[in-house]
Formats: sequence, structure tokens, C-alpha cells
Amino acid sequence: MINPGLEGKVVVVTGANHGIGAATAKAFAAQGAKVFIHYLRIMPDFHTMSEAEAESIKRPGEARYSARRRKSADEVVQAIRAQGGQAASWEADIADPATIEKLFDRVEEAFGPVEVLVNNAAHWEPDTFLPSDAKLSNKLPGLWMDRSIPTITAESHARSFAVNSLAVALMMAEFARRHIARGATWGRIVNVSTDGASCFPSEISYGASKHALESYSRAAAVELGPYGITANVVSPGPVQTGYITPELEERLLPEIPLRRVGRPEDVADVIVFLASEQARWVTGQLIYVGGGRVMSL
Repeated sequence: MINPGLEGKVVVVTGANHGIGAATAKAFAAQGAKVFIHYLRIMPDFHTMSEAEAESIKRPGEARYSARRRKSADEVVQAIRAQGGQAASWEADIADPATIEKLFDRVEEAFGPVEVLVNNAAHWEPDTFLPSDAKLSNKLPGLWMDRSIPTITAESHARSFAVNSLAVALMMAEFARRHIARGATWGRIVNVSTDGASCFPSEISYGASKHALESYSRAAAVELGPYGITANVVSPGPVQTGYITPELEERLLPEIPLRRVGRPEDVADVIVFLASEQARWVTGQLIYVGGGRVMSL
């Protein structure tokens, strides 16, 4: 039986109150790791929802996805503990650089120094180069919203980059600083991107900020390798985190050789692999996890 060597390791997963992050936290806990869950509720709590909105989240789409982003991490923590695992959580906005050091302090207070860093948290909002009165083709594979898409602004660009690239860079720098200061020789960084990073019509700032994350990750692999830290990127394809409607799924399936959309656990398992002892000589790599929808050259 393969031993991933994660028993007792201290893992922090950002954005882990739902979706891929939550599945990743549970997957690490199942390997005996001590899991610290960072999260940020993006919208108000459920009690602010109208009855019509609450009803709409029973169906996949933007409302369901938004509802899941509003959840705390309590369910994830409780699920891990119910299985005998160790988990703790903290809500904070990592778009604020001052939060980064505080997050690491909280992890150390709960479990000890961070050994595995999973940068999964993301800011997502649609934007486009087109003027507001122009129409995007409804045949765009990534276009799943039933509303108009705003033109890019300095603010929309800044919001995406603050979380998806700057926060990731600062998290890796803080991880490295503490790792080197204590003389550690084993560490793992796994950053979560998107298979649309190189070109993402209708989500241009989101895609570009993830592309920056990929560049940061490769630089981290070079600079931190001598200190025993690997840095890799997981790039998911379409994963059902609540947003994929039946209509969108029908459009996507012909693009996916394995003929199904992903589940959060599909991505979580690859993240755990990259943190495991089996991936000890893998660094600076980007792995597409999308059923073959996008393939590396």
C-alpha cells in the first residue's frame, strides 16, 4: 500500500469552505494531516436571501454557486473531526496583505509550522474588453451567466490580481521565510489555477491573474528547491462546484475526452498527490486536471 507520508503534516488550504478547497481539506485530513482551513464568505449569510433565491439554489447555476460561497467552514471542520481528523479554521480576507502573516501565526498556534501550503482561494468576477452595449456570443464555452458582462475596469483588474496572484506570492514568501528560519528541509506548495489561464474570454482579469500565479509558481520552484520545497500548479477544467447548469454541461461534454465534468474530489486527489512523498521529485510543473479538455504540448 502506498504511504503518501502526510501523517501529522500541517496543511493550510485557502478558500476551503466549499468546492475544491473543501474537498482538498478533507482529502488531506483522510491522510492524517492536520488541516487549517482559511475561508472568506463572499456574500451575506443565507438569512438575507429571498424565498425565490433560496428556491433557485436547488438548481445548478450562478445562484447556487453564490450560495455556496456564502457558507462558513464549519461544515468542513465538523466533517473532518467526525472522522477523527484534526481541523481548525479562520475567516479572513487575504486581499489585505496584512492578513498573510496573521494567518500563518494562527496556523502555528493551532498545529505548528506550515509544511504544506495550498493556495486555492480565488476572486472571480466576469469582465470583458467589449463595451457594455456589445453582445458576447452565447456559444462561448465559459459563458454560463444569464446576465450582461461588464467592461474591464481598474477596480475589476485589481480585485482579481489582489487575491489570485499577489496574495499567492505573499503566501509563498511568508511560507519560505518561516521554513528557512527554522531550518526545515521538507515543504510543499500547490497552487490552483484554471485551464483558461492563457486565454479566458468573458473572464479576462480572472484568467490573467491565474496566469501570473503560474509564473510565480515556476519561479518559486527554482528559488525554493534548494531548501527542500517543491512548488507545483494544478489547473482544473470544468468542475461542478454548483455553477454548471445542464445546458452548459451539454456544451462542455464534447470538449472533454472523458465525457464528464469534474468533481471537486478529482482535483483534490491530484493536489494531495503533489504534496505526497510520491511526488518528491516533481516541481515547477503544471498539471491539467480536466478530463483531457486541455493538454500540455
